[in-house]
Amino acid sequence: MVKVLVTGSHGFIGSYICQDLLDSGYEVLGIDNFSKYGKVSKPFESHPNFTFLECDARDLDRLDHQVADVDYIIAGAAMIGGITYFHKYAYDLLATNERILASTFDLAIKLWKDSKSGKANLKRIIVLSSSMVFECTKKYPTPETEVLKCPPPMSTYGFQKLASEYFCKGAYEQYGLPYTVIRPFNCVGIGEDEALGAEEVEQGNIKMLMSHVLPDLIYKALHLNSDDELPILGSGHQIRHYTNGKDIARGIRVAMESSAAENDDFNISSPEPTAVAELAEIVWRKIHGTPLKLKHEDSFTYDVQLRSPNVEKAMEKLGFKTEIGLEESVEEVIVWMRKQHGL
Repeated sequence: MVKVLVTGSHGFIGSYICQDLLDSGYEVLGIDNFSKYGKVSKPFESHPNFTFLECDARDLDRLDHQVADVDYIIAGAAMIGGITYFHKYAYDLLATNERILASTFDLAIKLWKDSKSGKANLKRIIVLSSSMVFECTKKYPTPETEVLKCPPPMSTYGFQKLASEYFCKGAYEQYGLPYTVIRPFNCVGIGEDEALGAEEVEQGNIKMLMSHVLPDLIYKALHLNSDDELPILGSGHQIRHYTNGKDIARGIRVAMESSAAENDDFNISSPEPTAVAELAEIVWRKIHGTPLKLKHEDSFTYDVQLRSPNVEKAMEKLGFKTEIGLEESVEEVIVWMRKQHGL
């Protein structure tokens, strides 16, 4: 049985990755320190092919003897939050995530070296980057090649995610460690809740959930009456490609399984652009069924106005395309948040 080490196994995307791998017949070793949401339990923890090690991803060197048999490493652990995180933790996002990456790559390089003598099995590392590496692009839809042409990101988070891609290039150039870079775009789904240490922002008497736009819109809509105004950040014209976590996890697995993905990078995203105001309309219609009245609030510095990927490469080289539409994703998150918050 092929064994995959997933760092950040209990995070938002990490949870989807673990579930998809287990459903697809893999053995999974999950690592997390519960720094994002606190202690959480996941349904896949009871799966016979899942093993969990509570560990800080900055400290992976102490796990040598427990990970020698892993075939792949999916590097998903990171300090990550919503748009307020970019401001509140501008230094920590850079410093902490660089330490996590260095620890992860140190382990991967050691296992790669050991695999040459038959003492380990590692075949490749798969690194989760971000659409934020394209923060300053002017080319839309944005192809993977634009990462080498557009100006570097202005946010420390985007810059750090770009650095994660250079970790891959450096480890390959010096040690021959095979890699795949994955750039998820605007993951939506269940499990993305209020992060520990998140900045508390209120609109009226409603606390905002700033982790991502969809849970924030749903949370506010569930607390408002049908004739109230729904507060949103900025003009509402910001464009995103909202992609279900199940599709992103499947795209990561397909890339891991494909030799065509070795030493290459891929945008993993829905091809459908949606404005924030359009997303708000969908949320409001499903919760209240009445005409939406928006209240526009000042946005933040790093609220990128247009983020739109070109997804042709993933289709051509991996045969991958997304399958779950936005309406289905919104319904899924509304149901989950009603239960989560007792609404």
